[in-house]
Amino acid sequence: MPDIPLGVLDLVPIPSGSTAADALRNSIDLAQQAERLGYARYWFAEHHLNPGVAGTSPAVVLALTASATSTIRLGSGAVQLGHRTALSTVEEFGLIDALYPGRLDLGLGRSGGRPPGTPKTPLPNAVVDGRAPNGLRVPPRFSFEYLLGSPRIALQRKLLLLPGAESQEYAEQIDDVLALLAGTYRSPEGVEAHVVPGEGADVEVWILGSSGGESAEVAGTRGLRFAANYHVSPGTVLEAAEGYRAAFQPSDTLDKPYVSVSADVVVAEDDDTARELATGYGAWVRSIRTAEGAIEFPTPEEARAHVWTDEDRALVQDRLDTQFVGSPGRVADRLEQLQEATGADELLITTITHDHPDRVRSYQLLAQEWRRRGHSSQSS
Repeated sequence: MPDIPLGVLDLVPIPSGSTAADALRNSIDLAQQAERLGYARYWFAEHHLNPGVAGTSPAVVLALTASATSTIRLGSGAVQLGHRTALSTVEEFGLIDALYPGRLDLGLGRSGGRPPGTPKTPLPNAVVDGRAPNGLRVPPRFSFEYLLGSPRIALQRKLLLLPGAESQEYAEQIDDVLALLAGTYRSPEGVEAHVVPGEGADVEVWILGSSGGESAEVAGTRGLRFAANYHVSPGTVLEAAEGYRAAFQPSDTLDKPYVSVSADVVVAEDDDTARELATGYGAWVRSIRTAEGAIEFPTPEEARAHVWTDEDRALVQDRLDTQFVGSPGRVADRLEQLQEATGADELLITTITHDHPDRVRSYQLLAQEWRRRGHSSQSS
């Protein structure tokens, strides 16, 4: 098996009984630990109106974390472009790169709340009875369509967008970001725009996507790196990776496809301990998928007090089935299976537990086991 670097995806979760300040301090500490453990990169997600998630602004958290680390790559997973401009994004990351050059990954995505796109052409379907050929669990595609009618999603969009504003077409916006970074931006009238700081910034541009639709196509046709979200939409991860590779065209920065795949993971010394630490995951996912907003991550005792309905279980079953929970060996086996099924060049690990030391320990145990199997922490 090839060397597969591991990275970290952090939502800056707020455990029950703690504060956003606690969550931010925990995340900065975890980034320092991840650097020491040899993780290749550390990314922050962007979420809004979630009482249990403090990661509202990747650029701000990245700046704080950059000052507390020295070598690990730092990035966004992802900046939601649906309520931003290309200019504001390049300016923010340009400011950070000015002080911490050569360490930033600019991960770009569409707005939250939008369902995965549909590939323009049907992709090969290698899944039989919910399993990929190598046995990886690939559940039925989860429909996010119901979220579009949610009053909470509508409110989020209203608060994020200026009155009367309309999101720029996604592919066009990506092109503007690339042009502003390269210093080649020209308006239709021929007027130049130069972003300082920002122009010439030494950042890696990534596109994040949950299907083989628009995001995969944009990443492929622009020759950019692509991150497929098994942890968000496990039912579409294979089509996302395949769609990206099918669309890929070499660029000045990348001569062949490069894919990272995310996974939800909890590791402990033994399977029973890991399952106990992961007890709150189902209730937490339910709060997100009902569009109520992520709750503070519950203790196992608080999670067990939740009264589950059949609708609740159906809402989260695909995520429960595809969370990798157990001893270091068991979880590493499943991660290798995920890599084999998707052809991933990297894996991006997101771990949430109620107590911060358990979260740090999970990443520590996984890194040790991954190193024992001969995997490198260096990305290409």
